[in-house]
Amino acid sequence: MAGGILLPRNRRGTPPAFSSPGHGLLDSGPYAEIGESLTRNTARRQLWNAAHVERAVLAEDLATLEDSQWATPSLCGRWSVRETLAHLTAAASIGPARWFGSVLGARFDFDLHNDRRLAEHLGATPAQTLEGFNEIITSTTATFGPVEAWLGEVIIHSQDIRHPLGIAQRVGIEAATAVAGFLAKGDFTVPSKTNAAGLRLEATDGPFAIGDGPLVAGTTMALVMAMAGRGAYCDELTGPGVQALRARCLPPPGTGTQDRRA
Repeated sequence: MAGGILLPRNRRGTPPAFSSPGHGLLDSGPYAEIGESLTRNTARRQLWNAAHVERAVLAEDLATLEDSQWATPSLCGRWSVRETLAHLTAAASIGPARWFGSVLGARFDFDLHNDRRLAEHLGATPAQTLEGFNEIITSTTATFGPVEAWLGEVIIHSQDIRHPLGIAQRVGIEAATAVAGFLAKGDFTVPSKTNAAGLRLEATDGPFAIGDGPLVAGTTMALVMAMAGRGAYCDELTGPGVQALRARCLPPPGTGTQDRRA
């Protein structure tokens, strides 16, 4: 059995709410710019807190895995669930300068870059892989991009791991909604906006809804995963637009489409 951390019973608690600007002194007049800055900083803290919660819950989910389960293929193409977890550790352990040096050293072969950084954090056993992940649960280290992208990194790869293991999805709805909105508005490291174009996406378990066109409905996380190119999640969606979305899903990451940020 791989080791893990012991979390308080209420570690999940109530997922962080993503606040909108309030009403008061900092919302108008000469203080408005200060208010906007404080609001942005508060939102960043809330997003990082959500990422920390999601990492902790994933660690808890994986603490009781048998050693043989760690070799299960993930939804990340050629990576096993163990390798995908090591990738998450790598992503939370490298800043912009070292990332750029690593990419240069790999001659901009991002698969090679990711494999090298993953190997650094794999450890000799599954227990060591999980121990390394436990150590970065509260990390805010990142290379570049908005915090929503890093929260997305955590929850998408968490589901890449959970889905093939048959572990129930436990991502908080506020975190999932924040990432869904981010993915629908731009192609950052995956063509998520392109995948969603010309479709009406509606969550059945939360407020996320965007776009015009044939309807695609399902849980917020199923929509997130489908926008991120995970075709397996199209089986959890309904509506006349599902076939179009399924056709747009990318080949699994690991076939030349791995995350370039980590």
